[in-house]
Amino acid sequence: MYKPQQSLRVRNTLVGLSFVAPNFIGFFLFVLIPVLFSLMLSVTKWDGFNAMQFTGIDNFRQIFGNSNFINSIGRTFVYTLITVVLTMFASLGLAVLLNKGIRATSFFRSAIFFPHVASIISVAVVWQFLFMKDPVGLVNAFLHFLGVSNPPGWFGSTKWALPGVMIVAVWRGMGYYMIVYLAALQDIPRELQEAASIDGASRFQFFWRIAMPMLLPATFFVVLMLTIGGFKSFDIIFALTEGGPGQATTLISNYIYDNAFKYFNFGRTSAAAMILFLIVGSITFIQFRVEKKLSS
Repeated sequence: MYKPQQSLRVRNTLVGLSFVAPNFIGFFLFVLIPVLFSLMLSVTKWDGFNAMQFTGIDNFRQIFGNSNFINSIGRTFVYTLITVVLTMFASLGLAVLLNKGIRATSFFRSAIFFPHVASIISVAVVWQFLFMKDPVGLVNAFLHFLGVSNPPGWFGSTKWALPGVMIVAVWRGMGYYMIVYLAALQDIPRELQEAASIDGASRFQFFWRIAMPMLLPATFFVVLMLTIGGFKSFDIIFALTEGGPGQATTLISNYIYDNAFKYFNFGRTSAAAMILFLIVGSITFIQFRVEKKLSS
């Protein structure tokens, strides 16, 4: 017997599936299959042309015995830690300033956010010019003006190339996370600030004791996204230094790229990618556990 309600339920189900199906299909084709294929490649030897050869865990043994890979892991942790901390504090500081209602707030908000949406190539060209050696580089010219007689070589120096990349990464990323913090700050009821002011609390006491606990979800999101982005960082480093000079700015992602598209060792590349996946997954799991304890 025909049931209108059943027909309507089926139609609604089909409409719902039509909305979610493209996402599932895209995930299956462009995420799940490549991940499974990479996992398979991690236990094989393949240059992209000849037949695959099963090697077991030899790829993992080789990369853990490779000093370049071990050093790239260390650089990645240092790069991620420093950029996460600096970007988080810079974003929060800018959000606090703009939340006070200073003049031309919209202009400053747009100007600070602009680097996040600007072309990475354009950003790299500008910063390469700014960090050029004397007397062209504006950064070193300013350091000379301040009395620094021997300013850094920045992207041409094995010592200063990574700090230079970090500066650009922080500058480029702080605008986006400033918007996140600004939205969280504007969600704090003004009644709380008024009540704290009546009770004699200073602005710093209000921010530290009331605002900061309410910003924990936003902070967790910022730290999580910055951490994942830091470990996966590739484009900005490739555009600025291509991992050089030498191996000075080669992170895990650059090591993966070099082995894949310079040396055509896709087995070792996939093994390194699996290790990066495990590192990021473990850190993300720990962050979720810490956030759960803090919020409970």
